[in-house]
Amino acid sequence: MNTIQLKGETRSELGKSATRRLRSEGHIPCVIYGGEDQVHFSTKALDVRDFVYTPDFQIIEIELDGKTRRCIMKDLQFDVVTDDITHIDFLELVDNKPVITNIPINFVGQPEGVKAGGRLIIKLKSVKVRTLPKHLVSHLDVDISAMKLNGNVRVEDIPAENMEVMNPLRIPIASVVLTRALKQAGSGGEGDGEAEGEGEEAAAES
Repeated sequence: MNTIQLKGETRSELGKSATRRLRSEGHIPCVIYGGEDQVHFSTKALDVRDFVYTPDFQIIEIELDGKTRRCIMKDLQFDVVTDDITHIDFLELVDNKPVITNIPINFVGQPEGVKAGGRLIIKLKSVKVRTLPKHLVSHLDVDISAMKLNGNVRVEDIPAENMEVMNPLRIPIASVVLTRALKQAGSGGEGDGEAEGEGEEAAAES
């Protein structure tokens, strides 16, 4: 599990003028909640790039006043004009307290249907899970090598040990569809025949 270190300074002034001043100095106002207390702090905008601009799931160890708090990022706010980050929410991890978060899916292998000329369509890149902090992982591996033409892998097929996956279980997360060339050649495919029809279903529900 990848861990990022972040240094911050606690904030006592929480008004709009103090917040504007922080941002003008290249800092981002933040808050930590979920633990014994709620903490308002600021951190350098340059220091958040390693966990904000990445699809990876990471734990952030935030150092404040000599104390380190293990957290995950829960929410980001951006300026509608400049697209700069204006606020970050962090959830503090408590050993015996379940957390709800999104874990990326890592697709492993090359589907049989792709080798036969089909095209892989990824429909869901992460899933929402509920678990204890000790069971958090950077990603969930899903083996798709056995997928045939017109085949699907669904949420229910994700091996998520010690986790409750909160997405609807029947939603496809990946499909192998016929390419135009295969259709024109009149090739059929094996599988459950639902790949194309369920693309819209997955998009609507995810």
